[in-house]
Amino acid sequence: MRIYTVKVGQLNQYIKHFEETGLPIISKYSKLIGYWYAETGELNQLVHIWEYESFEERVAKRKALYEDSEWLENFIPTALPMLLKQESRILNATGFSPIR
Repeated sequence: MRIYTVKVGQLNQYIKHFEETGLPIISKYSKLIGYWYAETGELNQLVHIWEYESFEERVAKRKALYEDSEWLENFIPTALPMLLKQESRILNATGFSPIR
């Protein structure tokens, strides 16, 4: 799970850039489970969840993404200046979780 805090006034611009430019690139490596923005609590936050079969698979796919010239040249230079903070969490599903 990733949580990004976006600079005030840039949330919609970041979402548009991710949808149009970032998502097609990252989707070559990872499966998106969900992408949300906050309406209450700490604002200007995006939460997204990506699916991986194992931690090792995540490491390999993230490495490939970070070597992708499209990602590095077309997404990152525009996206990073809009961000204030990034958090990453590795979540393990319980046996009764509807999403695994």
